[in-house]
Amino acid sequence: MQVSTVLTLADSRLPTGGHVHSGGVEEAIAQGLVRDVPTVEAFLTRRLRTSGAVAASIAAAVCAGFLNATAAEAETDARTPSPAARRSSRAQGRGLLRLATTTWPEHDWAALGRRPHLPVVAGVVGRVVGLTGQDLASVQIYTTMTGAAIAAQRLLALDPSEVAACTLRLARICNEVTDQVCAELPALIDLSDPLLDVLSESHALRERPLFVS
Repeated sequence: MQVSTVLTLADSRLPTGGHVHSGGVEEAIAQGLVRDVPTVEAFLTRRLRTSGAVAASIAAAVCAGFLNATAAEAETDARTPSPAARRSSRAQGRGLLRLATTTWPEHDWAALGRRPHLPVVAGVVGRVVGLTGQDLASVQIYTTMTGAAIAAQRLLALDPSEVAACTLRLARICNEVTDQVCAELPALIDLSDPLLDVLSESHALRERPLFVS
C-alpha cells in the first residue's frame, strides 16, 4: 500500500468540493432523525453499509481494471436512484477530476467526460497512482464517513472529541465494508437506501440549505 497517497486522498482538506456536501446529514437533522452523537453514529453506520459500499465497490472495480469509465458511469447511475444524489456525485467527481488533471497532467483524462461520478474518477485516480482496489475502497469508505461526520459536528455544534471518538468506533465497520466490497469483486454492491434517496430529494427542495447536499 502507498500509505502517503492513501492518506492524502482521504484527507478532508483535499480541494474537491466535498466540504460543501453533508452526505444527507443536513436533511436528516432538519427532519429530526439525527440529533446527537448516538444518532449521528447510527446514520453513519447506515450510510457506510449502503451508499458508501456502493461507491467503494464501483471505485475499486475501476481501480482494479474490472470496469472502464463508460461502464462504471452507467453502473453508478443505475445504483443511484435519486437525481439529486446523482448531481451531488457528479459535482464532487468534477472537483476530483479538476484536481487530477492538475496533479497528473501526463494522463489522458478525456474518457471521463466533463461531469463524471465521484467513484468513477476516484477509481481512475487509484489506477493511475498504482493503488489496489482494496486501497481505493478503504479511501471511499473512510471519506463517506468523515464528510458526513464533520457536517453533523458543525450543524449540531457537537463536541469534536465525541465526534472523533464516534468515527474511531466506526473504524471496525469501515474495515468490514471494505473487505466485503473487495471480496465480491468483480461483482458490484447493489444496496441503495430509500431513506437516503428521500433525504437527498427533500434537501434539494429546501430553501437556503447550508450544504449543497
